[in-house]
Amino acid sequence: MSESGKTGTGDAALRERLAAYRERGASRVKLALTDVDGVLRGKYVGLDKFAGLLEKGGGFCDCVFGWDVDDQLYDQGRFTGWHTGFPDARYRLLVDSERWLEEEGCPLFIGEFVGEHETDHHLCPRTRLRTVLGSLAERGLFMRAGFEYEFFVFRETPHSVRAKGYRDLTPLTPGNFGYSVLRASSESDRFNGLMDLCAGLRMDLEGLHCETGPGVWEAALKVADGLEAADRASLFKTFSKVFFQKQDCMATFMAKWSMDYPGQSGHFHVSLLDDKGTNVFHDPEDPEGMSGLQRRALAGLQQFLPDLLVLLAPTINSYTRLVKGAWAPTASTWGIENRTAALRVIPGGPAAQRLECRVPGADANPYLVAAAVGAAMLAGIEGDYDPMDPVSGNAYDVEDELPDGLRFPTGLRQAAERFAESGVARQFLGEAFVDHFVMTRLWECRERERQLDSWQLERYFEII
Repeated sequence: MSESGKTGTGDAALRERLAAYRERGASRVKLALTDVDGVLRGKYVGLDKFAGLLEKGGGFCDCVFGWDVDDQLYDQGRFTGWHTGFPDARYRLLVDSERWLEEEGCPLFIGEFVGEHETDHHLCPRTRLRTVLGSLAERGLFMRAGFEYEFFVFRETPHSVRAKGYRDLTPLTPGNFGYSVLRASSESDRFNGLMDLCAGLRMDLEGLHCETGPGVWEAALKVADGLEAADRASLFKTFSKVFFQKQDCMATFMAKWSMDYPGQSGHFHVSLLDDKGTNVFHDPEDPEGMSGLQRRALAGLQQFLPDLLVLLAPTINSYTRLVKGAWAPTASTWGIENRTAALRVIPGGPAAQRLECRVPGADANPYLVAAAVGAAMLAGIEGDYDPMDPVSGNAYDVEDELPDGLRFPTGLRQAAERFAESGVARQFLGEAFVDHFVMTRLWECRERERQLDSWQLERYFEII
């Protein structure tokens, strides 16, 4: 089924597609669907099975909504669990999402979960984003967006990091060396290889460089329409890991893997266009190029990001990054070209006037990041809010003076509980999704709380 939801590709077109695959030596197709944590789940299917999926859609065990990132079953799942028998959830393949996996010799397709009678699936992250984008479209507004990711690369394998207990890991390169030409050139095979891989999978990078810290890279994906931007980000997080693991290296997108180094962000750049493709964030008469609509969208983000923070910071680990002085915001501030603020307005003329949301970590699900930002902007536009005054200089200096409602929750449980009470979340993302996502985050908190870690042993074993 196509992106628009219409059934099939036509008998002739389908036969041509299958013939083209066979001519390239492909005998199978890879499918990928995202779960609530942003992990791609999927499988290979033969060409005959693939043809049937295109015509009729398919089913995928809905346990992907009933377990956590470690495949452990939630104990309080309402929508799926032992009580439902884990039936299949229906999905459709998105024909326009086709990519060719050169090293695997087959095409890749993104899938999207659907409800009964091809209705929207209330738990599918991609569907939640599409619903928010649909609400924008009803107002004649269309999202353009791009993701930036910071990630650490190690000379390790999935086996070696476990054998080492995730300690004393060897980074790809040593030392703090941000924007290093030396490091990028000495590792040029990897830099060029990753950029070529991304171009081949239609998730082109507009920039790739070393960040500050041992083995830290930053990748900026080219901008695209809202859903496509999130698709590219989702694929990038998985296939960059594939790229490095095939070289006996590892990339991690944890928000913070070590307290010795800054956290890893997943910054989100966004603008809104009208139906003619004009950037409605731009006003040539304003000194900063900001239109009234951009100001209202910004005000919505400032007002409602604290309510939606759990979508941008979805793990226990996320909150070790959101601390003062660590290049990550702790309150809903904004400024003109100010990288210490949560929201950075970037004046850029008609083509590039935009907002950068600097809150998300690299660990966040890109579909839910885009959905959260879109929902907050919508709430601001509809509510006719005004932003507070912009911050000049260090935003951390003014955060303690802000109203309590603009300060970010400091942990996952607090963020989940605030999200549960959010009217904006329930309005734009749906009651079912909010309830389910809150349940998954509170489960994550309980899983952490019942673990005995090395810090507790080292601190209490002898002395207490």
